[in-house]
Amino acid sequence: MEYFHAFWTGGLICALVQILLDKTKLMPGRVMVLLVCSGALLSAVGIYQPFAEFAGAGASVPLLGFGNVLWKGTREAIDSQGFLGLFTGGFKACAVGVSAALIFSYLASLIFKPKMKG
Repeated sequence: MEYFHAFWTGGLICALVQILLDKTKLMPGRVMVLLVCSGALLSAVGIYQPFAEFAGAGASVPLLGFGNVLWKGTREAIDSQGFLGLFTGGFKACAVGVSAALIFSYLASLIFKPKMKG
C-alpha cells in the first residue's frame, strides 16, 4: 500500500504541474521555483510533514520535497546557531542532493555527448 500511495501522489503532483505548464505562460524555471517555495511554505505551516509521511517518496522526491528539506535544514540551523543559521542551514541540508545531481549529470555528459538545441 505504501508504494501505491507514493505512486499516485507523485503522479498527481506531476500531472498538476504539467497542467500548470500547459495552461499558463509560466516558464519551466518559474514553475520549479514555485514548487520549491510551495514545499518550504507548506513545511513552515506544518502541512507538508504529515503529507510526506503518508505519501513517502511520492512527496519527498518531487521539488516540493526539496523545499521541505531546505526549510527543515534552515529551521534546525536557526535553532542551534541563531541568525547565522538562516544563511547556512539550507546549504547544509541540501548539499548531498545538489552534489549528487552535479556529479551524475557531469558523468552523463561524458557518456552521451550532449548538444545544444537549435
